[in-house]
Amino acid sequence: MSEIENENYKDTVFRMLFNNKRELLKLYNALNSTTYENEDDVIINTIGESTFMKVKNDISFILDYELNLFEHQSTPCSNMPLRDLFYVATLLKTITSEEDVYSSKPIKIPAPRFYVFYNGTVPMGDREVYRLSEQFEKGVKDPDLELIVTALNINKGHNCEIMEACETLKHYSNFVSLVRQYIREIPKETADKKAAVKAAISKAIDKCISEGVLADFFNQHRAKVLEACMWDYNEQLHEKTIKKESFEDGFDSGFDKAKLTIFNNLLDKGFSESEARELTSVSKEKLEKISM
Repeated sequence: MSEIENENYKDTVFRMLFNNKRELLKLYNALNSTTYENEDDVIINTIGESTFMKVKNDISFILDYELNLFEHQSTPCSNMPLRDLFYVATLLKTITSEEDVYSSKPIKIPAPRFYVFYNGTVPMGDREVYRLSEQFEKGVKDPDLELIVTALNINKGHNCEIMEACETLKHYSNFVSLVRQYIREIPKETADKKAAVKAAISKAIDKCISEGVLADFFNQHRAKVLEACMWDYNEQLHEKTIKKESFEDGFDSGFDKAKLTIFNNLLDKGFSESEARELTSVSKEKLEKISM
Protein backbone atom coordinates (compact mmCIF):
# COMPACT_ATOMS: atom_id res chain seq x y z
CA MET A 1 0.00 0.00 0.00
CA SER A 2 1.38 3.40 -1.00
CA GLU A 3 1.66 6.44 1.26
CA ILE A 4 -1.20 8.01 -0.68
CA GLU A 5 -3.50 5.09 0.02
CA ASN A 6 -2.55 4.68 3.67
CA GLU A 7 -5.51 5.45 5.92
CA ASN A 8 -3.23 6.51 8.79
CA TYR A 9 -2.92 10.01 7.41
CA LYS A 10 0.06 11.99 8.56
CA ASP A 11 -0.10 15.47 10.00
CA THR A 12 0.77 18.40 7.80
CA VAL A 13 3.38 20.89 8.95
CA PHE A 14 0.56 23.44 9.19
CA ARG A 15 -1.34 21.31 11.68
CA MET A 16 1.83 20.53 13.63
CA LEU A 17 2.43 24.27 14.01
CA PHE A 18 -1.10 25.34 14.90
CA ASN A 19 -2.50 22.41 16.85
CA ASN A 20 -1.89 24.17 20.16
CA LYS A 21 -3.74 26.90 22.02
CA ARG A 22 -1.01 29.53 21.94
CA GLU A 23 -0.58 29.49 18.16
CA LEU A 24 -4.32 29.17 17.52
CA LEU A 25 -4.96 32.25 19.62
CA LYS A 26 -2.41 34.23 17.59
CA LEU A 27 -3.91 33.05 14.31
CA TYR A 28 -7.45 33.83 15.47
CA ASN A 29 -6.41 37.33 16.52
CA ALA A 30 -4.72 37.89 13.15
CA LEU A 31 -7.87 36.85 11.28
CA ASN A 32 -10.27 38.87 13.40
CA SER A 33 -8.17 41.87 14.50
CA THR A 34 -8.78 40.89 18.12
CA THR A 35 -6.45 40.86 21.13
CA TYR A 36 -7.34 37.73 23.10
CA GLU A 37 -4.54 36.67 25.43
CA ASN A 38 -5.86 33.89 27.68
CA GLU A 39 -4.94 30.53 26.11
CA ASP A 40 -7.29 28.76 28.50
CA ASP A 41 -10.21 30.34 26.65
CA VAL A 42 -9.37 28.17 23.64
CA ILE A 43 -11.07 24.76 23.61
CA ILE A 44 -9.61 22.46 20.95
CA ASN A 45 -12.12 19.85 19.80
CA THR A 46 -10.61 18.46 16.60
CA ILE A 47 -12.03 15.06 15.68
CA GLY A 48 -9.40 12.45 14.86
CA GLU A 49 -11.46 10.45 12.37
CA SER A 50 -14.67 11.49 10.66
CA THR A 51 -16.72 11.04 7.51
CA PHE A 52 -14.25 12.24 4.90
CA MET A 53 -10.62 11.78 3.98
CA LYS A 54 -7.75 13.58 5.70
CA VAL A 55 -9.85 15.00 8.50
CA LYS A 56 -6.72 14.89 10.67
CA ASN A 57 -5.47 17.88 8.72
CA ASP A 58 -8.30 19.93 10.21
CA ILE A 59 -8.17 21.96 13.39
CA SER A 60 -11.34 22.96 15.20
CA PHE A 61 -11.67 24.94 18.39
CA ILE A 62 -14.13 27.06 20.34
CA LEU A 63 -13.35 30.62 21.38
CA ASP A 64 -15.78 33.33 22.44
CA TYR A 65 -18.81 31.15 21.64
CA GLU A 66 -17.54 30.58 18.08
CA LEU A 67 -16.76 27.16 16.63
CA ASN A 68 -13.81 27.70 14.29
CA LEU A 69 -12.95 25.09 11.68
CA PHE A 70 -9.55 25.56 10.06
CA GLU A 71 -8.25 23.40 7.25
CA HIS A 72 -5.05 23.52 5.28
CA GLN A 73 -5.21 22.70 1.56
CA SER A 74 -2.55 22.53 -1.16
CA THR A 75 -5.12 22.11 -3.94
CA PRO A 76 -8.25 24.23 -4.55
CA CYS A 77 -11.41 22.41 -3.49
CA SER A 78 -14.85 23.81 -4.25
CA ASN A 79 -16.37 20.93 -2.26
CA MET A 80 -15.21 22.41 1.04
CA PRO A 81 -18.72 23.63 2.05
CA LEU A 82 -20.08 20.10 1.72
CA ARG A 83 -17.09 18.61 3.53
CA ASP A 84 -17.41 21.14 6.33
CA LEU A 85 -21.14 20.46 6.56
CA PHE A 86 -20.38 16.80 7.32
CA TYR A 87 -17.66 17.80 9.75
CA VAL A 88 -19.60 20.46 11.67
CA ALA A 89 -22.60 18.14 11.99
CA THR A 90 -20.32 15.55 13.62
CA LEU A 91 -18.81 18.16 15.93
CA LEU A 92 -22.15 19.63 17.00
CA LYS A 93 -23.50 16.15 17.65
CA THR A 94 -20.53 15.56 19.94
CA ILE A 95 -20.88 18.92 21.68
CA THR A 96 -24.61 18.47 22.32
CA SER A 97 -24.51 14.74 23.06
CA GLU A 98 -26.11 15.19 26.49
CA GLU A 99 -28.79 17.60 25.31
CA ASP A 100 -32.35 16.65 24.43
CA VAL A 101 -32.80 17.83 20.86
CA TYR A 102 -36.54 16.98 21.07
CA SER A 103 -37.08 19.38 23.95
CA SER A 104 -39.05 22.57 23.32
CA LYS A 105 -36.22 24.54 24.89
CA PRO A 106 -33.73 25.75 22.24
CA ILE A 107 -30.23 24.33 22.55
CA LYS A 108 -27.55 26.98 22.29
CA ILE A 109 -24.58 26.13 20.07
CA PRO A 110 -21.40 28.05 19.19
CA ALA A 111 -21.54 29.98 15.93
CA PRO A 112 -19.57 28.04 13.27
CA ARG A 113 -16.92 29.77 11.14
CA PHE A 114 -15.07 28.05 8.34
CA TYR A 115 -11.61 28.84 6.96
CA VAL A 116 -9.31 27.15 4.47
CA PHE A 117 -5.63 28.08 4.40
CA TYR A 118 -4.45 27.49 0.86
CA ASN A 119 -0.80 27.24 -0.20
CA GLY A 120 -0.95 25.35 -3.50
CA THR A 121 0.67 26.27 -6.80
CA VAL A 122 -2.55 26.88 -8.73
CA PRO A 123 -2.98 30.69 -8.92
CA MET A 124 -5.54 32.10 -6.49
CA GLY A 125 -6.35 35.57 -5.19
CA ASP A 126 -5.91 36.56 -1.57
CA ARG A 127 -9.41 35.41 -0.68
CA GLU A 128 -12.03 33.11 -2.22
CA VAL A 129 -15.49 32.38 -0.89
CA TYR A 130 -17.20 29.03 -1.43
CA ARG A 131 -20.92 28.58 -0.75
CA LEU A 132 -22.79 25.34 -0.26
CA SER A 133 -25.64 26.72 -2.41
CA GLU A 134 -23.22 26.84 -5.37
CA GLN A 135 -23.19 23.05 -5.26
CA PHE A 136 -26.97 22.70 -5.49
CA GLU A 137 -28.07 21.11 -8.76
CA LYS A 138 -30.91 23.61 -8.85
CA GLY A 139 -30.25 27.27 -8.20
CA VAL A 140 -32.19 28.67 -5.23
CA LYS A 141 -32.58 32.39 -4.62
CA ASP A 142 -32.87 32.16 -0.83
CA PRO A 143 -31.52 28.72 0.16
CA ASP A 144 -32.87 27.19 3.36
CA LEU A 145 -29.44 25.73 3.99
CA GLU A 146 -26.21 27.65 3.44
CA LEU A 147 -22.62 27.22 4.55
CA ILE A 148 -19.88 29.68 3.64
CA VAL A 149 -16.17 28.84 3.60
CA THR A 150 -13.49 31.50 3.28
CA ALA A 151 -10.30 30.35 1.58
CA LEU A 152 -7.20 32.42 2.29
CA ASN A 153 -4.11 32.23 0.12
CA ILE A 154 -1.15 31.91 2.48
CA ASN A 155 1.54 31.70 -0.18
CA LYS A 156 4.35 34.22 0.13
CA GLY A 157 3.22 37.66 -1.02
CA HIS A 158 -0.48 37.11 -0.26
CA ASN A 159 -2.61 38.38 2.64
CA CYS A 160 0.34 40.41 3.93
CA GLU A 161 -1.68 42.04 6.72
CA ILE A 162 -2.64 38.69 8.22
CA MET A 163 0.92 37.42 7.77
CA GLU A 164 2.38 40.37 9.63
CA ALA A 165 -0.13 39.85 12.44
CA CYS A 166 0.73 36.15 12.78
CA GLU A 167 4.48 35.54 12.65
CA THR A 168 4.18 31.74 12.69
CA LEU A 169 1.94 31.79 9.61
CA LYS A 170 4.38 34.10 7.84
CA HIS A 171 7.33 31.86 8.70
CA TYR A 172 5.44 28.77 7.55
CA SER A 173 4.73 30.50 4.24
CA ASN A 174 8.41 31.37 3.83
CA PHE A 175 9.42 27.77 4.58
CA VAL A 176 7.03 26.41 1.92
CA SER A 177 8.41 28.94 -0.57
CA LEU A 178 11.96 27.79 0.16
CA VAL A 179 11.05 24.12 -0.25
CA ARG A 180 9.52 24.81 -3.66
CA GLN A 181 12.50 26.89 -4.72
CA TYR A 182 14.97 24.14 -3.84
CA ILE A 183 12.84 21.43 -5.49
CA ARG A 184 12.68 23.51 -8.68
CA GLU A 185 16.49 23.67 -8.66
CA ILE A 186 16.80 19.86 -8.81
CA PRO A 187 18.31 18.93 -12.21
CA LYS A 188 15.84 17.14 -14.50
CA GLU A 189 18.35 14.36 -15.15
CA THR A 190 18.56 13.46 -11.43
CA ALA A 191 18.16 9.70 -11.12
CA ASP A 192 16.90 9.43 -7.54
CA LYS A 193 14.28 12.19 -7.52
CA LYS A 194 12.86 11.17 -4.15
CA ALA A 195 16.24 11.46 -2.43
CA ALA A 196 16.83 14.82 -4.13
CA VAL A 197 13.46 16.14 -2.93
CA LYS A 198 14.22 15.00 0.61
CA ALA A 199 17.57 16.78 0.43
CA ALA A 200 15.83 19.95 -0.81
CA ILE A 201 13.41 19.90 2.12
CA SER A 202 16.27 19.32 4.53
CA LYS A 203 18.14 22.25 2.98
CA ALA A 204 15.10 24.49 3.51
CA ILE A 205 14.89 23.39 7.16
CA ASP A 206 18.60 24.14 7.66
CA LYS A 207 18.24 27.61 6.15
CA CYS A 208 15.26 28.41 8.37
CA ILE A 209 17.13 27.27 11.46
CA SER A 210 20.21 29.31 10.52
CA GLU A 211 18.03 32.41 10.10
CA GLY A 212 16.05 31.83 13.30
CA VAL A 213 12.82 31.04 11.43
CA LEU A 214 10.86 28.51 13.52
CA ALA A 215 14.24 27.26 14.69
CA ASP A 216 13.00 25.59 17.90
CA PHE A 217 10.16 23.91 16.03
CA PHE A 218 12.42 22.53 13.29
CA ASN A 219 15.08 21.38 15.76
CA GLN A 220 12.48 19.54 17.78
CA HIS A 221 10.40 18.09 14.94
CA ARG A 222 12.85 17.78 12.06
CA ALA A 223 12.10 14.11 11.27
CA LYS A 224 8.34 14.63 11.38
CA VAL A 225 8.55 17.73 9.21
CA LEU A 226 10.60 15.85 6.62
CA GLU A 227 8.08 13.01 6.62
CA ALA A 228 5.10 15.36 6.36
CA CYS A 229 6.67 17.35 3.50
CA MET A 230 7.58 14.18 1.60
CA TRP A 231 4.04 12.88 2.01
CA ASP A 232 2.60 16.18 0.82
CA TYR A 233 4.95 16.22 -2.16
CA ASN A 234 4.05 12.62 -3.08
CA GLU A 235 0.34 13.41 -2.76
CA GLN A 236 0.56 16.43 -5.06
CA LEU A 237 2.59 14.39 -7.55
CA HIS A 238 -0.03 11.62 -7.36
CA GLU A 239 -2.86 14.09 -7.99
CA LYS A 240 -1.04 15.58 -10.99
CA THR A 241 -0.57 12.07 -12.41
CA ILE A 242 -4.25 11.24 -11.96
CA LYS A 243 -5.28 14.51 -13.66
CA LYS A 244 -2.87 13.84 -16.53
CA GLU A 245 -4.21 10.31 -16.97
CA SER A 246 -7.80 11.56 -16.85
CA PHE A 247 -7.03 14.18 -19.50
CA GLU A 248 -5.37 11.60 -21.73
CA ASP A 249 -8.24 9.17 -21.27
CA GLY A 250 -10.73 11.90 -22.14
CA PHE A 251 -8.67 12.94 -25.15
CA ASP A 252 -8.44 9.35 -26.42
CA SER A 253 -12.17 8.88 -25.94
CA GLY A 254 -13.00 12.08 -27.84
CA PHE A 255 -10.50 11.25 -30.57
CA ASP A 256 -12.04 7.78 -31.00
CA LYS A 257 -15.54 9.25 -31.32
CA ALA A 258 -14.28 11.67 -33.95
CA LYS A 259 -12.84 8.76 -35.89
CA LEU A 260 -16.18 6.96 -35.68
CA THR A 261 -17.99 10.02 -37.06
CA ILE A 262 -15.56 10.26 -39.98
CA PHE A 263 -15.84 6.51 -40.57
CA ASN A 264 -19.65 6.70 -40.79
CA ASN A 265 -19.48 9.73 -43.10
CA LEU A 266 -17.21 7.79 -45.45
CA LEU A 267 -19.68 4.91 -45.52
CA ASP A 268 -22.46 7.36 -46.34
CA LYS A 269 -20.39 8.64 -49.26
CA GLY A 270 -20.11 5.12 -50.73
CA PHE A 271 -16.76 3.95 -49.40
CA SER A 272 -16.51 0.31 -48.41
CA GLU A 273 -15.94 -0.64 -44.76
CA SER A 274 -12.38 -1.72 -45.44
CA GLU A 275 -11.63 1.54 -47.29
CA ALA A 276 -13.16 3.61 -44.47
CA ARG A 277 -11.10 1.72 -41.87
CA GLU A 278 -7.92 2.30 -43.86
CA LEU A 279 -8.61 6.01 -44.30
CA THR A 280 -9.37 6.51 -40.58
CA SER A 281 -6.51 4.25 -39.43
CA VAL A 282 -8.81 2.28 -37.16
CA SER A 283 -8.82 -1.49 -36.81
CA LYS A 284 -11.94 -3.63 -36.92
CA GLU A 285 -11.50 -4.49 -33.21
CA LYS A 286 -11.12 -0.80 -32.27
CA LEU A 287 -14.12 0.08 -34.39
CA GLU A 288 -16.27 -2.47 -32.56
CA LYS A 289 -15.06 -1.11 -29.20
CA ILE A 290 -15.77 2.57 -29.86
CA SER A 291 -19.09 1.74 -31.50
CA MET A 292 -20.42 0.18 -28.27
